[in-house]
Amino acid sequence: MKRTHLPLNGLRVLDAAARHLSFTRAADELAVTPAAVGQQIRALEDTLGAVLFRRTTRGLELTPEAEAGLAPLRDAFLQFEEAVRAMQAGQSSKSLTIAAPRDVTEKWLMPRLAAIARADPDLRFMLLSADAELDFAQANLDLAIRWGTGPGAEEGEAIEADGLVTVTAPVGGAALAGGTAAAIGWPGAADPAAAISVADAGLAVDAAAAGLGRATVPELIARADLAAGRVVAVDAAVPSPAGYWLVAPLPQWRQKKVQALVAALGA
Repeated sequence: MKRTHLPLNGLRVLDAAARHLSFTRAADELAVTPAAVGQQIRALEDTLGAVLFRRTTRGLELTPEAEAGLAPLRDAFLQFEEAVRAMQAGQSSKSLTIAAPRDVTEKWLMPRLAAIARADPDLRFMLLSADAELDFAQANLDLAIRWGTGPGAEEGEAIEADGLVTVTAPVGGAALAGGTAAAIGWPGAADPAAAISVADAGLAVDAAAAGLGRATVPELIARADLAAGRVVAVDAAVPSPAGYWLVAPLPQWRQKKVQALVAALGA
């Protein structure tokens, strides 16, 4: 019999009825009616082509056919339970694999993980680059950080930020003729007139801090450098329809360790 055709519900009912030798007590254990137990047993007998119980003056008795299968059936249920426990054990694991763009990891994620790890030294993190789309299952990911207007096909929570901000060096930023600071381009803010173009928003902030011009970047990326005085804001941050999101498919998102990490990162 193929695995896809195994009558698992009927076998579970058989196990309960065989232990109690009573459809009524088996029904109580399984939270169904005695009639439902009887129907499952009759369906199982039809599938197997064998009689499993006989009614006698003393009550129910197992047939030799049923007794022959009970030991391996119960061994199988024990293995099912071990498999479930093994799968659930991952939820209490202290290991988390996170994918994020390089600049988000450097400018925002790493300092927060350091603080989280200080609070729980048993935590272990594996950090992957998410500059390209990653397959959660293939990369064995627990959580990812993505830029967008929402979580897409996954579950997610937005990282609070103030949109986009334009930053430059506190003094001495590179300037074009007329005193206007040169633009620094990056893929999220391409500018044909940019004096320099870099690979991501984090490098754009670093270029601005080095005095190469002004960069318009997500406030989340510039936040730590603004607080440290490496760069200054040219003007107030402006709202953006897009932002950074913590995302994961529903099974990963439901894990306790992932929910705890999401809460800690948002704290």
